[in-house]
Amino acid sequence: MKMAKERRVLIAASILSADFSRLGEEVKQVLEEGIRWIHVDVMDGHFVPNLSMGPQVVRSLRPMADQFSARLHVHLMITEPDRYLSDFVRAGANSVSVHVETCPHLHRTLQEIRALGARSGVAVNPATLLVTLEEVVSELDFVLIMTVEPGFGGQEFIPSSLDKIRRLRRMLNERGLEQVLIAVDGGMSRHTAGDAVRAGATVLVAGSAIFNGPASIPQNLQELRAAIEASQQEVVSQRPILSGTR
Repeated sequence: MKMAKERRVLIAASILSADFSRLGEEVKQVLEEGIRWIHVDVMDGHFVPNLSMGPQVVRSLRPMADQFSARLHVHLMITEPDRYLSDFVRAGANSVSVHVETCPHLHRTLQEIRALGARSGVAVNPATLLVTLEEVVSELDFVLIMTVEPGFGGQEFIPSSLDKIRRLRRMLNERGLEQVLIAVDGGMSRHTAGDAVRAGATVLVAGSAIFNGPASIPQNLQELRAAIEASQQEVVSQRPILSGTR
């Protein structure tokens, strides 16, 4: 008898919600608590109505990330991502996601990310159809499903995103691409994490829930992990168990 397998779920700490006067201290704290994925949101004030950090922030965090063998992921919410891919990878980004809405030559952009030595991902806004990924999904390391409108932290999770996550999970399974990660970004908390995991997510990007939660950073992470663990156990218990004869 083969037991159903439990998918590993990662937490990515989004520094957009961190206290930038204590950024190094807070990033070190989440790394010490076992986080191995630091999520860096880059905004240009054009594709999204906000401005944020650039390659210099990635460069400043790289030594600390190396100390803990952690990944620095850059989420480019900008209109011309191709112009800045090399800048962010040279600064220390291990992976880069671009928005399908901003890339007219998406396949070429993904090839460039890979050629630079980074892992590649595509982000899709809440109203963007999954069909836009069908021709490139086999080229991806992960898909970033936006579960809020991009541009600001602390927004509420859009419930209809759960069906989108389920449909993406089915698409990947049907194509034998179970290794492609499904990351969800926006409104992640102890109240929504379980639903996202049950729908098929494997990376939860959380900012406010970690850095601005009701308790300390370690306690906030503990609650988030407890919600993930409970949902994983539920998924495994409901998944069919395969049996065979010798």
